[in-house]
Amino acid sequence: MPNRTHIDALNAVLADYFALYMKTKNFHWHVSGPHFRDFHLMLDEQAAEIIATTDLVAERVRKQGAVTLHSIGEVSRLSRIKDSDQTDLDATAMLSELQADNLSLVESLKELKDLVDEAKDNATSGIVDTWTDEAERRAWFLGESVKR
Repeated sequence: MPNRTHIDALNAVLADYFALYMKTKNFHWHVSGPHFRDFHLMLDEQAAEIIATTDLVAERVRKQGAVTLHSIGEVSRLSRIKDSDQTDLDATAMLSELQADNLSLVESLKELKDLVDEAKDNATSGIVDTWTDEAERRAWFLGESVKR
């Protein structure tokens, strides 16, 4: 029987990944300004990495005999990443918001790491380290891109 707390945390992280993917693609589609090409390509690369991770998170849940997310509504209810419906953000604001979201994801992943370690789920524990490193890297790139 899977540890419900750790499965719930995995599903919450999965919801965060979906929300972060949508926000990253939104900003990818709408970024503009003097560094358009660089930002547009960076956000596309980041979105591809994020969406690829969603499958890995969901598979960790399923491999443990549990059920994962079923709907956008569930993503909305569980995600800690806030939507951005603003249409007038400049590139710096977009990148700064995504940096904060990736750092928020890092915190969620650290909490998940503690739960999976407590559950003695070694396979998930190891891969959470990789997901944390990837989110930290995205946050670093975004932060460096907005420095003046």
